[in-house]
Amino acid sequence: MLATPPDRKLTRLRYETIVRAPLLTTFAFFADAANLERLTPGWVRFSIVTPLPIVMRAGLEIDYRIRLRGVPLGWTSRIDVWEPHHRFVDRQIAGPYLWWRHEHRFETAGTGTRVIDEIEYLPRVAWLTVHLVRRDVERIFRYRQHALQQVFDHRRSWDGIYSGERRGLPQT
Repeated sequence: MLATPPDRKLTRLRYETIVRAPLLTTFAFFADAANLERLTPGWVRFSIVTPLPIVMRAGLEIDYRIRLRGVPLGWTSRIDVWEPHHRFVDRQIAGPYLWWRHEHRFETAGTGTRVIDEIEYLPRVAWLTVHLVRRDVERIFRYRQHALQQVFDHRRSWDGIYSGERRGLPQT
């Protein structure tokens, strides 16, 4: 798959939410790849194919399965950037898009954490699918924002999430 964006017009989306958990706890939640399923709506039928647990790092490739509109699809993403407690970037290297790049950023926001998702993508057969795909991506990320709030809404929901050593995170 492409290592650089194609010369065609990409769709760019940005989502931001503040969760009521400290930055280390929030990042640790994202560092556990198994949690991605909690942030993905059921209608996507998302599952991780790569054996768990996964230790996140730059260069890591993760295989998934999804089902969109009844069609089963494979998806492989590569972690291009891994900066613990700050950001990471995943890029689709095989899957349904001609180009997909997702940057996850984390910033302290008072006693909580601002979670920023910046996505850029180009669907296959864009001239035909661009509006349908955008609607689905927007639905997925609206769900994700809601799911994050649910996970971090009450302290008891996230007690015990942070165990950085287990996930290869530096202790700060």
